[in-house]
Amino acid sequence: MILPIVAYGDPVLKKEAEEIDKDYPELKALIDNMFETMYDASGVGLAAPQVGKSIRLFVVDGTPFVEDEEDIGEDGPDPKAMGMENFKKVFINPVIEEEEGEEWGFFEGCLSIPKIREEVFRKEKIHISYFDENWNFHEETYDGYAARIIQHEYDHVDGILFTDHLSALKRRLLTKRLQNISRGEIRVDYKMKFPLLKKGR
Repeated sequence: MILPIVAYGDPVLKKEAEEIDKDYPELKALIDNMFETMYDASGVGLAAPQVGKSIRLFVVDGTPFVEDEEDIGEDGPDPKAMGMENFKKVFINPVIEEEEGEEWGFFEGCLSIPKIREEVFRKEKIHISYFDENWNFHEETYDGYAARIIQHEYDHVDGILFTDHLSALKRRLLTKRLQNISRGEIRVDYKMKFPLLKKGR
């Protein structure tokens, strides 16, 4: 089932999400719905707060990076060489244990903030622990685009948006566009829930 993606301005996107346990109701259905919602919106990651659930869960699939290499540019690492075509995962109760390496910039977007892309600098390598959808525990290391996707989605479960990484000046310049998104004054080709949408529109 395709779920509505919560737009910028909804309080759930700024809350630190809660950990869950194995008894969380209908978890498998939620994960399946999140993947379906992400694919419908042509995303590479989706966090539970983006569908209105303030829990520490996100899903990723790096396949679009491989299929859409022109968006990456010539300077970035080769996504195929980094195994991105098989990078489909579920992260439950994740903890980024360490970030290391040089910071590198990439123009990020977000399904909750459509049609805005800005350069965000992140560390190149992360060490993360998490549970998968079968409640198996993992401790893994990722770098490059895989690390970036994880860092972006991990921010969501900490109540952080990619716009929070921008300078104060850049955020001020985006104020009107962000307000328009909150009000639903934007056209998107996937289902969204706008916090400030006036009734009757």
